[in-house]
Amino acid sequence: MTPANGTPVRVGVFGLLGSGNLGNDGSLEAVLGYLRAEHPEAVVDALCGGAEVVAARYGIPATRLHWYGGEYRTASRAGAIAAKGLGKIVDVVRTAAWARRHDVVIVPGMGVLEATLPLRPWGFPYSLFLLCASGRLFGTRVALVSVGADTIRDRPTRALVRWSARLAGYRSFRDALSRDAMRAMGVDTARDEVYPDLAFSLPTPSASAPSGAPGPVCVGVMDFHGGNDDRARAEEIHRRYLDGTTRFVRALVEEGRSVRLLTGDECDAPVVAAIMDAVDSPLVTAAEAASLADLMKETAAADTVVATRYHNLICALKAGTPTLALSYAAKSDALMDRMGLGAYRHPAREVDADRLLDQFRSLERRSAELRRTLAERNRVAARQLEDQFTALTAALFPAADHTHAPREAS
Repeated sequence: MTPANGTPVRVGVFGLLGSGNLGNDGSLEAVLGYLRAEHPEAVVDALCGGAEVVAARYGIPATRLHWYGGEYRTASRAGAIAAKGLGKIVDVVRTAAWARRHDVVIVPGMGVLEATLPLRPWGFPYSLFLLCASGRLFGTRVALVSVGADTIRDRPTRALVRWSARLAGYRSFRDALSRDAMRAMGVDTARDEVYPDLAFSLPTPSASAPSGAPGPVCVGVMDFHGGNDDRARAEEIHRRYLDGTTRFVRALVEEGRSVRLLTGDECDAPVVAAIMDAVDSPLVTAAEAASLADLMKETAAADTVVATRYHNLICALKAGTPTLALSYAAKSDALMDRMGLGAYRHPAREVDADRLLDQFRSLERRSAELRRTLAERNRVAARQLEDQFTALTAALFPAADHTHAPREAS
């Protein structure tokens, strides 16, 4: 889309993209697909965590999110602490200068307004606040598109997230829970809509036809240590999660089932290694997925999926495979409810292998019925995301659609 003055619209995408999290990158892929289909004249670049990866993989110019290269490493020496502190100041100027060069900045999906995993306020919440404040200062429209949110107890993080949401020019949420959480934290969400996660707009691989004999089971694992409020018992939570998941995988192998271990982030690799070492069976293999498309292919080829990471669940549900969630946050529960599998949830903090096996067997008994349910829910999600992209065009690209006025967030 090109405005009346003939200058292409400058669009930025922003977030922890290209940093090893497949879910975040899947959200980016969805937005790039939308821009290329609906606004092919737009000039697109990124400010992101993994600039080199994004530039190489998606063919768009990309700038590193942080001036200090060791932003996500723990700083213990005086020099590193000073460099990290200086980086926070430099990033004010860098972020403002980058935002000013754009007409529109899109934050694609992701749980950018939540703290369901350990998070420090001076990390990504600070970066998002700088973006949204810069956008408001320079008149750049910042859009938080189908994002996740949750009520945050930590006061500094809560304040940064609340102000980021207030300063954004457009907001939509990936579930009603997220919208309600932002309302509870003092953001006026009266005009904000709820749409499915952006990953539901990605292409779906064809599923394998059931063979009649028990087929492979995909088990999506995670380097899970609880959430932001669980730091004091993080190691205990991790041990219980790993022990319970390992016992579950071992029980499947003892029944002769092949198990395919999935991850969603580079940090999950040690969990895969620990399970494979503990079970020590040729029936247990690890997938090497480089994208959500790869994960969807894995889950489409499985009879059943048991998964922890949110976007592992999305991949399995979108592929139409009966899925059981090892749920670590309310967003997983909301997703399973939306897709008609709300009965198949198990707490990631308290993995009980025997009870998990009972739920797994119930899921498999209802496999045919649940595949029909998922097919219908996926059709609904696809229609809703078409509405999301239509609304986004009206809000951010008014020259392309004069029937809608640009929306201003409170």
